[in-house]
Amino acid sequence: MKKILYIAGLILGSMLLTACSTSDEKEQYVLYAGHSLAADHPFELAMQELKERVEERTDGRVIIEPFPLSQLGAERELIEGAMLGSVDLVVSTSGPIMNFVKDFAVLDLPFLFNDRDAAVNILEGDIGEDLFAQLREIGIVGLSWGENGFRHVTNSIKPVATPEDLEGLSLRVQENKVFISAFNELGVTPSPMAWTEALTALQSGVVDGQENPILVIDSYKLYDANQKYMTLTSHAYSSAVFMMSEHAYNRLPEDLRDIVMEEGEKIGAYERQLVVDMEEKALQRLKENGMEVVEEVDTGAFRDKIMKVYDSSENQQLLQRILSEQ
Repeated sequence: MKKILYIAGLILGSMLLTACSTSDEKEQYVLYAGHSLAADHPFELAMQELKERVEERTDGRVIIEPFPLSQLGAERELIEGAMLGSVDLVVSTSGPIMNFVKDFAVLDLPFLFNDRDAAVNILEGDIGEDLFAQLREIGIVGLSWGENGFRHVTNSIKPVATPEDLEGLSLRVQENKVFISAFNELGVTPSPMAWTEALTALQSGVVDGQENPILVIDSYKLYDANQKYMTLTSHAYSSAVFMMSEHAYNRLPEDLRDIVMEEGEKIGAYERQLVVDMEEKALQRLKENGMEVVEEVDTGAFRDKIMKVYDSSENQQLLQRILSEQ
């Protein structure tokens, strides 16, 4: 909360400064942008690209100031900040959004999407527009859909090619009840914990493995944390949303607002391509550092094992819409 109050002060200061500009000067607007990942992650690279595009098209009248690594708060705090108007732009994975818009919980169901193309087509279609409409109801303007890649399983014990191979393994999972239930159904002992705790748990052997996108597995060099085996389970598509506070949206003059919206609508596709390109290189590095990678996986067999989790989903209508469109 202190971070949100701090940035609220920065924004207020910026507004006061622009209000003091002389009559023959055009006002300048500063938009503070936050996310939780590192400065070399596609989230930040995309924010920097958005900054460059917007500043160029507005002749410097709109300045975007990105803050990576949760400097303005973790994802849930950033979403709250966007609702309050203390943060202007946010990119967040979809998981924390479910705390404010329940329908986003469906996107976290494991093995929901057949592949990346299916996920993108659905999220950029009517379903994605419906979810963005619900964001507007809480004071957030959805700009575009990004991603943090598909999540995959690593472990220190054995290669995993089938659901049965997972039985008996202990895995660190997200602190997310959907993931906990799904891995229970797969015979895993799930250990929900914060990522900072997970690294120590992996190194000490407290847990056998974990699940994360390729870029995270590579960035944290999990092959040095006893993770010898990796399986491209693609068990969850980590969708993300580029969003804008409605307070910031309303503060901008219409001509500048249109430019920010136009560039914001395009930045998701730019970020997704960054993920694809970077994942390819990261996967090669993981192999070069000794990780044994199982690439051919029958995701249908895994999905069959967790149907109880699907049955317990609160929004069956949305779930069936997504499944029927693939």
